Amino acid sequence: MSITAERRTALIGEYATGAADTGSPEVQVALLSERIGNLTEHLKTHAKDFHSRRGLLMLVGRRRRLLDYLKAKDHKRYEVLIGRLSLRR
Repeated sequence: MSITAERRTALIGEYATGAADTGSPEVQVALLSERIGNLTEHLKTHAKDFHSRRGLLMLVGRRRRLLDYLKAKDHKRYEVLIGRLSLRR
């Protein structure tokens, strides 16, 4: 259910804007999207796990706020990011 250390470093390396970048909105949204995907798969088999469902909704809200921030700050970076992550909006 959680992200392995190797997968985390791979995501950070893929979405980082610089060499030592670990906290940019792109990296944070990519990590959140990975966690959201894992929780979604978990909830497909454990449909009555309401605690995990609440955690999923909180992660989705956090990702949405980060995407709104990025959209207001730099619209071009926002468009590129949602294209790379294949998010609907």
